[in-house]
Amino acid sequence: MAEPHVPPARIEPQDVTFRFLLFGAASVFGLVLVCAFLAMLLYPSAVQDRRLTSAPPVYPAPRLQSDPQHDLKQFQAEEMARLNSTGWVDHDRGIVHIPIDDAMRRIARQGIPDWPAPAGSQAGGKP
Repeated sequence: MAEPHVPPARIEPQDVTFRFLLFGAASVFGLVLVCAFLAMLLYPSAVQDRRLTSAPPVYPAPRLQSDPQHDLKQFQAEEMARLNSTGWVDHDRGIVHIPIDDAMRRIARQGIPDWPAPAGSQAGGKP
């Protein structure tokens, strides 16, 4: 079987002329100018330079943190002080908070009312 005759490859001498590139760049630049002009016509108040005559407004807290590590350490210290102290939560209803260690000892000693007994222990809650 004879192979088909394929003509030799041809090379284009130039793809795009410099004149065409110059025309394209000028067209894009002109289109940008036309769009900017149309935007100024459609939104005339948007191109005015408005300077603030007064100081910028001061917004309420929360503000940005200037030293987050220090703020976190201070927060943790306050929380630990509260967790390890005694004080009123609601004085009118007689609710207080006690240190965690004291609460754990009380629970271990007295148990939790209406808590199911662990398997293998007696019904009274005492092993």
